Amino acid sequence: MGPGIGAAQSLTKQMTPSWNASTTWVHGNHTYKFGADVRIFGYPISALTASNGSFAFSPNQTAQTASSAGALQSSTVGGGTVGFSYASFLLGLVNSGTVNPVANLRTGKHFLGFFAQDTWKITRKLTLDYGLRWDYFTYAREQYGRSTDFSPTVLNSTAGGHPGGTIFEGDGPGHCGCDFAHNYPLAFGPRFGLAYQFNPKTVLRAGIGVAYSSSSGGGQGAAGAAQTVNVPNTADPAMILSGGITNQGQPFRPIWPDIRPNLFPTPNTVSGAPTLVDNNSGKPARQLQWSFGLQREIFRSLVVEASYVANRGVWWRTSALAPYNLLTPAGLLAYGLDITNPADRTILAAQIGTAAAKQFQNRLPYTGFPTTASVAQSLRPFPQFGALTGAGPLGKTWYDSLQAKVTKRFSHGLDASYSFTWAKELQLGADNDGGGGLVNDIFNRDTNKQLSSFSRPFVHIVALSYTVPKWGPQNKAFRFAMSDWTLSSSLQYASGQPFAVPGTAASTTNLTASLLRGTRAERVPGVPLFLADLNCHCFDPAQTQVLNPAAWRDPGTTYNAAGVATAYNGSFSPSAAYYDDFRQQRRPKESLSFGRTFRFKERITLSLRAEMINPFNRVQVPSPNAGIGGVTYATAISTSTAPNGLKVNNSGFGAIATLPAGGAVIGERSGLLVGRLQF
Repeated sequence: MGPGIGAAQSLTKQMTPSWNASTTWVHGNHTYKFGADVRIFGYPISALTASNGSFAFSPNQTAQTASSAGALQSSTVGGGTVGFSYASFLLGLVNSGTVNPVANLRTGKHFLGFFAQDTWKITRKLTLDYGLRWDYFTYAREQYGRSTDFSPTVLNSTAGGHPGGTIFEGDGPGHCGCDFAHNYPLAFGPRFGLAYQFNPKTVLRAGIGVAYSSSSGGGQGAAGAAQTVNVPNTADPAMILSGGITNQGQPFRPIWPDIRPNLFPTPNTVSGAPTLVDNNSGKPARQLQWSFGLQREIFRSLVVEASYVANRGVWWRTSALAPYNLLTPAGLLAYGLDITNPADRTILAAQIGTAAAKQFQNRLPYTGFPTTASVAQSLRPFPQFGALTGAGPLGKTWYDSLQAKVTKRFSHGLDASYSFTWAKELQLGADNDGGGGLVNDIFNRDTNKQLSSFSRPFVHIVALSYTVPKWGPQNKAFRFAMSDWTLSSSLQYASGQPFAVPGTAASTTNLTASLLRGTRAERVPGVPLFLADLNCHCFDPAQTQVLNPAAWRDPGTTYNAAGVATAYNGSFSPSAAYYDDFRQQRRPKESLSFGRTFRFKERITLSLRAEMINPFNRVQVPSPNAGIGGVTYATAISTSTAPNGLKVNNSGFGAIATLPAGGAVIGERSGLLVGRLQF
């Protein structure tokens, strides 16, 4: 508990002045266009987290002090627990306290763009478009150099002088006299396109071009380390509130900005780390796009077109491919540890201060390193920190598609279109900025080229609009009331999005504890992925396990005849993160609208409209649980088999866990009536 403003409170503003200008010059059979675009992004931030103090209370300060250290909260007398957090609160005995000053950051970036383009009508049948665009994006930075970055060379006194500290951008005392990153000045994007008319009803269109994304980020900023006071010993208070806010008996008055190189981590812990800014943060993602297609008028008002559309992207921002502060199997061999050896994995996972750490017991990387941390943590390049995350331009994308469309232009009251896309989407660490679970073995980067989590290979979209013509008897009032009503619909039918491959059973592989990074399950060849068709509407979602746990196993694991894991060789899974045949159920997106605008006079109109989502009220149950959830696959199978072959497992792998309790279905039919009188 804590008075005042608690965790994650901030006031963020965004100021985005922008300017653009363009001009067109028609000269003969050329149409020239020139333009410029300027945008400035400013993000003033007032970080208010714990500015009035945030204090945590524990049973330790009112527990049985005769108990062994580290077990105070669980000490019992006569069957009852000794120690009560609320009693510690009443006595003002704080277990940990955080008081931060208000941090006022001013982060921002800017963008410049210029283009020149020509549309050249070479002949009556052939038109050529060509042009060039230049973009310049800056990376996000704090105006006065008060946000943090990690430096692998700065000596950190909080970590006993071990390399790995905090630096601040810019010039002056406490600053590095450097820039955290570099901007990319060569973002030139040429574009070419042509249209050729074979005959009055057939047109060929093709194009190719390079485009750049904007630089990422801008609204974020690190105000500094958490200003925290922890207990000197387990049963002692960090401070006593009756004596004011203190740190080891001295008044606790955090200042800002705090530009110390030893700002992180929190003393005697491995918690907290500075923001890591990749030195290529100013490089925008680049995408090469091209298309080739034919457009044909079948008969009047009906047009058919088909195109091949593709792109290749590089330099997408991702933190999933950056190997900061990670252990490698080869690096561990230098310490005499083999990740494929179960005994060595046990040593790596053990707390360094325990006998299980073997030869590493009390072999601390620096004075003050917590003995409760694991041997694996102590062997990290920067053992004072956990995972150091920074997003760099390492992601890649591949996209290929066939796109077809049929358009019925408005006639006889009907306007309709049907579009079909058949696509393949691959990516390497670029699906999102966080990305962590999408990459398996980060040091074998290219093996992680895989299906995108957003992949939907087949998409059908039907759009219809029908306007009621004037009909009925020659009665002005009747025609006014019954005509010109419009019925519209948008109907989308697509493949389901892919399931992520489940993680491994941590108790078996132990990679998360021994190597501090895990892996995913391995697909068993020839074993069906599903126990029921997710799209058949032929099973009870509250009673049926629809995904097959037998289709997955821990990689590199040996099983006995009973299906129980007996050995593991410490290898990473060969499985991709997503498979094309391991997808969620299809979820149609359908909507209807019906309305009319009545015009009574020139300045008086009444608009009536009814809109409906999921008008056919299709039942859509949540997706099944596709994660193992920390149990072995053998256990998942043996505890969920029913005599009829169906699986009754309302909370485990492959079950639709929210049924029967909770929200049974999602996306129920909904409607909206809208009326608007304008005068």
